[in-house]
Amino acid sequence: MDRKDFLKSIGMSAAAFALINCIGCKKTESTNTTDTTGPTGVNFTLDLSLAANAALLTNGGSLVSNGVIVARTNAGTYIAVQRSCTHESYTLTYQSANSRFFCPNHGATFGENGAVTNGPASRSLTVYNTQLTGTTLKVFS
Repeated sequence: MDRKDFLKSIGMSAAAFALINCIGCKKTESTNTTDTTGPTGVNFTLDLSLAANAALLTNGGSLVSNGVIVARTNAGTYIAVQRSCTHESYTLTYQSANSRFFCPNHGATFGENGAVTNGPASRSLTVYNTQLTGTTLKVFS
C-alpha cells in the first residue's frame, strides 16, 4: 500500500466514524424530546405506612412513582403530575418552598396545578387525581 492509499483509507475510516457518531447523537436527541407527555392510564396506590413512601408523610415531601411525581403540599393536600418537563422531557423536582415543579435543565416552572409559570415550556403538565383512604394514597387518571 502506498502513502496515498494509506491516507485515503484513514480518511474514509475517520469519515465513517464521524457519521456513525452523528447518527447516534441524533437518536439520543430525539429519544430525549419525545417523552414530553405524561403517562396514560395511571392507576396505582402508595402505602404511606411503608418506609419507601415516608416522604409523603411530611408537608412538602415528594417522590416519583410510575412516571408521576406525587407530592404533599405545604397545606397538606396530595397532588400528582407527570414526572417529565413538557419542554424537553427532563425530570422535574417539586419545590415545596415555592409551591412549584421545577425543571433544572432550562428553568421551566409549573404551579401545583400543573400550569406553566415560567418558560421555555409552553404546555401544562398532565395532572392526576389523588384519593387518600386511611394510609393508602390512590393516584389515578
